[in-house]
Formats: sequence, C-alpha cells, structure tokens
Amino acid sequence: MASPKAETSTPTKERFVPADWGRPPCAMITVGPAGTAVRTDGDMELLPDVAEGAPLPDGLAWLARATAEVAADAVHQGGTRRPAVEGAYRGRRLEAHPTRRADGEVVWWLLDQTARYTAEEALTAERERTAFLAEASNVLLSSLNAERCMAATVKLAAGFFADAAVVVAPASGRRLPVTRAVAGGEVTQGTVTADPSTVPGLAEALKGFPPVPSRWIDPASLPDWLVPDGLSAVVGSVAVTPLPGHGVPAGALILLRTDTRGQFSETEETFARLFAARAGAALSAARLYAEQHSITRTLMRDLLPPRLHRVHGVEFAGGYRPSNAHERVGGDFYDVHPGPTAADPSLVVLGDVCGKGLDAAVLTGKIRNTLQALMPMADDHERVLQLLNGALLNSDNTRFATLVLASVLRTGNQVRLRLTSAGHPAPLVVRNDGRVEEIPTQGSLVGALDHVTARTVGTVLLPGETCLLYTDGITEARGGPLGGELFGDERLKRALAECAGMPGEAVVAHIRMLAAQWLGDGGHDDLAVVAITAPPTTHLTAVDGHTRGRYTA
Repeated sequence: MASPKAETSTPTKERFVPADWGRPPCAMITVGPAGTAVRTDGDMELLPDVAEGAPLPDGLAWLARATAEVAADAVHQGGTRRPAVEGAYRGRRLEAHPTRRADGEVVWWLLDQTARYTAEEALTAERERTAFLAEASNVLLSSLNAERCMAATVKLAAGFFADAAVVVAPASGRRLPVTRAVAGGEVTQGTVTADPSTVPGLAEALKGFPPVPSRWIDPASLPDWLVPDGLSAVVGSVAVTPLPGHGVPAGALILLRTDTRGQFSETEETFARLFAARAGAALSAARLYAEQHSITRTLMRDLLPPRLHRVHGVEFAGGYRPSNAHERVGGDFYDVHPGPTAADPSLVVLGDVCGKGLDAAVLTGKIRNTLQALMPMADDHERVLQLLNGALLNSDNTRFATLVLASVLRTGNQVRLRLTSAGHPAPLVVRNDGRVEEIPTQGSLVGALDHVTARTVGTVLLPGETCLLYTDGITEARGGPLGGELFGDERLKRALAECAGMPGEAVVAHIRMLAAQWLGDGGHDDLAVVAITAPPTTHLTAVDGHTRGRYTA
C-alpha cells in the first residue's frame, strides 16, 4: 500500500495591498445629532475646516440641518432613507448622501459637483442667450421704422443686459438723436446738442470704429443726457458698443448698471456685441428703407395720376387702380393739360403702356413729360402723335403704348370735343336721354411703327352729358359668376347708360364700383377711366312770391 504523498508547500507571491485600501473614495463625515463631527475619513481636502469632536463650521450649517432632518425621518418614518442634499462650501458645490446609523449618528458621503454645476449653469446661460437673440431678431426685424427699431433695441437691452440702455444715432446736423429706456419703464426719444467725444468710446462707435472695452469708463464722468430719467440708483458700470450697419455705422449702444449690480464680465460684453450687431443691421435696414421710400415717394409724385377737377368751366374726373395692390403706379395713366386761357382748348390724355409695374410706369412718365412739352400744338393731334412716336422710337425702351387724345373747349353751355384714338378703345358718350354713342375715331399705336395714322372725330356735349375715356383693363376684366367672363364693351355701355345726367365724379365711381364687383378677388390689369362732363346749367324758376322755386336745366 503506497504511503500517502507528503504534502509539499508551494511558495506563493506576497500580494501588495495599498495602505489606504480601506479609505472611502470621497470625503466622509459622521455627524452626531447635535451637529458635531464625530469622525472624518477619506479625502478631506474639500473640508479643511472640519475637525473631529468639533461642531461643523458655519459654512456647513445646511449639512447640520439635514442631519437633524434625517434623524427625525428615521424616528417617524421607520428609517426611510433620505435622498442626497446639496449645498455650497468655500466656493464649491457639494452633494451629500446620508446613511443613518443605529446610534442616531448620520454618515455623510460628500461629492464635489462643482464642475457639473458650472457646466449646467453655463449651458443654461447659453440657452437663455440663444433664446434672447432669437426673440430680439424677431422683434427688431418686425418693423422697418427706424424710431421703433431704436425703441425696441433699448427696451430689449435694458431688460436683459443692464438696468438702463441708451441708443445714440449718428448726428443729424449738430444734434444727436437719443433713445433711452430703464428696465421695466417707458422708452423716451429726442435729440440733444452734445459733443460725443466727451464720452469715452462714443465718438469712435458713431464713426464705426470698435471702442476699447468699456469697463474702464468712469460712471461719474457720464453727462446727464446719457442717464435716463427714472434710474434712481447710482450708475456703477457703463459699457459702450457700436451698432454696425450695412457698410455704414448705425449708432452706438450704451448699457448702464447701477452700483447694486456687478460690472460687465468679458462674456457679457461679448454677448452684448452680438446683440448690437443684430440691432445695428436692423437699424441700418430701417434707415435704408426710409431713405429709399423717400426717394421713391419723390419720384412717384410725378408718376401718379393727378387729381382732376373743373378746368375752364368743364368737369373732369378720373380713377385709377394698379394691377397689383402693393404698387402705386403702373402702365395706365391720364392727364389734363389746361389751355392757357378759357378760349384755348385743354388737352386730355389717357393711355395704356404695354406691360405693367414700375418698368411701364417709367415709360408713362416719359410720355407724360413729352406731351407736356408738346402742349403748344395740342390741337393738332396727328402732329402730336407723330412727334411722340418719334421720341419713343429714339429711346432705348422696346415698349409701345395706346392713347386717346381729347381737345376740350367750352363754348357757351356746350363743350366741344375733338377726339383721336391711337390704337386705343373708342371713347363713349352718354346723352341726357340715356343713349350711349361710340365715337368712331381710330388710329395706330405709338412707339412701334415709323409712321402713325390717326382719325380725329368731333362731337358736342350738351349740359349734363359725359364723355368717357377708359383703358382696356375695364372691358377685359375677367370675373362674374364663374370668374372667367370678360366685363366686355356691351356691359360697359349698359353701365354708362345708367349714369345719364350724373356728375363726372359719380360716373367714374359707378364704373369703378361695377368693375370691382365683377372682378371680385381675381387678378386684373391696370384700370383707368376719365370722365369729361359738360356741367348742367341751372336757373331758379319762381312760381310766385311765396312758394319754393325749383332748379331746371
């Protein structure tokens, strides 16, 4: 029988066990019910003022209160474990997790969450800034009025960056336009006579140069006109930043904080510049729009149809509607050129330029100016049309136009007309008995051929009768019950027959109303109409010396 194998000992490697293997990975404090630190362990660099056997420092009062609450919860709630508590100590954010011991003491495990809180606060602040910039952009771009844009700028800035804000616009002459606002208050606007160089950085900002970072500006040196009314506290910090525009400076933004609030940080100044860039772009766009609007209004003044009235005893009335509601001018036009005296005929012109919109309006302006220059020969229609045709052929435009000319002269109670059409719809005359006559004038359009042919026809208006000149936008207006039917010549004549004996203004209003009703909301060409009316002559007939008389034609 074999003897059992003798046991042999095998040498083993000695394991290395760190001396601090049993230490907790974070700071640990055991706190007694009285708020005394019974024991400390772990990384106590976070809590250098905590000593065993001593009360917790004042900075950890929140931890002492939490200890009492944990102990109370253990008594009344059967030992339910409380969630972690948070607090600050010596500039750091701590998160403390409690464990209650049977003897009533509470063990706190403290984690340093400063980095996490800092990142979360930075993310929250960035989200707030982004949301503010989005809102500011919507507000600033919602108006192309420069004054409202400046008011929005100071109101937004005073509510987000500072306690008050001021926008100084580039000087207008020797005065500075200034807009001021206090946070939560009303916006005030006005002008001041002041030297911007007395405010550090302001003159450079108004010229478009970036100013030096403005924390160094001494608030005590601010002039009174830069401090808004209603800012009761003393100004403690001032920042100036330019409002950059589209190639030109739009002004300067001045932010003011009271001494109860901290100075502007570098991050805040940078963000203020981002806001100022958007405000400057909006202000620049508003001022550019105002400038262009002023130029357009000046140019349009001579392109818009004139207001017509009685001239040399003859009533004139006109109406115009462009094809697009947002455009004030188009390809249809009319003019009345009075004769030098009542014994000389007046010239009425109504025309339609090929096309519509601003390009057509430019040509109408040229035609109207040319006809104005040709007034000395206004009674020779064929000569006028031939000279106008040559002027259009010699220009760079490739458009043509149709016209109708009317020489108007009152003789006694009658109005004598000489009418000439150049490719235009024939004039219509409504008589006192309701008959509508089409004047048989015709001719070729102008601006297309080397020679213009035209036929002039004369007629006479008795008191109360009207001659109607119109463009094909009236007769070719599509609408009606099905939306696609032309208004047409016959419908226009029936409408005009209803106007027998009516004043010229009423005739124009009636035709325009019917055309608008026919069109509804549908698209249309330019519409123009002119009424030439022989005023009714009236006298008072007395029945006797006591009864009321009556007017008769």
